[in-house]
Amino acid sequence: MLRSQPKLGCEWVDIVAAVPQPVKTGQLSGTLPSFPVTNSSFDIISTLTMIRSGLRQIGISGVRGFRSSARALINVGDAIPSVNVQAGSPSDVVNLADATAKGKYVIVGVPGAYSPACSASHVPGYIKAYQDFAKKGYNGVYVVTVNDAFVTSAWAKELGAGEGVKVVADSSGEFTEAADLLFDASKFFGNARSKRYALLVQDGKVVEQFVEPDNVGVSVSSAPEVLRMA
Repeated sequence: MLRSQPKLGCEWVDIVAAVPQPVKTGQLSGTLPSFPVTNSSFDIISTLTMIRSGLRQIGISGVRGFRSSARALINVGDAIPSVNVQAGSPSDVVNLADATAKGKYVIVGVPGAYSPACSASHVPGYIKAYQDFAKKGYNGVYVVTVNDAFVTSAWAKELGAGEGVKVVADSSGEFTEAADLLFDASKFFGNARSKRYALLVQDGKVVEQFVEPDNVGVSVSSAPEVLRMA
């Protein structure tokens, strides 16, 4: 256990008694770590750094768990992740990389179906503006949300989304995570959800990116703003 209020010059041992040490060759996993006796604030800081490194290696991290490799927020020039989502039903599979491989498209991310801003302004804005996007050469709009396909199908019908605006379910969050657009929304939705964003895509690659600074507001990713830049 961590001793409270360690003082300089005192021996500080057994800082964390339950954190496994990163496994070395020939060492069994689960071995308790050994930390050096410390006599200075510099040593204490060094030891804390060791603990933090160990926590990362055993997978104690964020909402989605440990990532084997770092990801970066999808940006201009990046390819759309080749991940399947669902359209009208779980069996109606769409690969967004394939679907946007030729031509111009808009991909819109929303935190949740039926949530107030998504239903009142964000998605209706794209439904209303679809013909204006079409006049600029866009072939379709995909609205992506971390919900199941039954929810997104019912929501799309209530919104009056036509053939040009398809609401798709990223039920596992895999597509959104691949684009590094997930955020911890457990306070509101109980799990990780998509940031609110819009991507202009041409031939499978991002040409413009609009991500809300606070993850959920409707400003830079609104249909009028994105249409202006399209």
